[in-house]
Amino acid sequence: MFEIFQKYISDQITLSAEEYELIKSVCIFKKLRKRQYLLQDGDVWKYNAFVCKGCLRNYRVDENGGEHIMGFSKECWWTGDRESLLTGKPSANNIDALEDSEVILITKPSFEMLCEQIPAFNDLVNNILNKSFIASQNRIHSAISFTAEQKYRNFMEKYPDLTYRVPQHMIASFLGITPETLSRVRKEVAKK
Repeated sequence: MFEIFQKYISDQITLSAEEYELIKSVCIFKKLRKRQYLLQDGDVWKYNAFVCKGCLRNYRVDENGGEHIMGFSKECWWTGDRESLLTGKPSANNIDALEDSEVILITKPSFEMLCEQIPAFNDLVNNILNKSFIASQNRIHSAISFTAEQKYRNFMEKYPDLTYRVPQHMIASFLGITPETLSRVRKEVAKK
């Protein structure tokens, strides 16, 4: 599992063998079965999590029991609840596995130590956070500005493999539309 994480890092920065050993020494390896939770609403999130294999979803449940998916995380993506991690407050989020998955967890203190002791790793983390912020801004813009068809086309363009890995009702939830609307949009897109 660590080899996947090491390749992800080495594709972006250059580290010494000793630095990789330091990173590996703080990694916690976790396997999740399909539908198994990584985080449940009410728990405090204490990790930075890297997905080595599989696909997870990050979502909240409203007072009526409706699920609102905020994001998916597949291989070589990060997941977690940044707000809970930074504040130490219980999370309002759930994260569960849509497929059998494998993740690497790094506790907050260990992650901070890595960022302090390995400047290139810290630069990588800052780059990831910047990209994540930009992606969040773009997601907000599409949510308030795009038609249902534009949202779906944008999803297919950005995440073509997720279109087939994730159930349609979950894609609808992520896009903020009903499953019926998504079904209609998919038929219209297929005709064009």
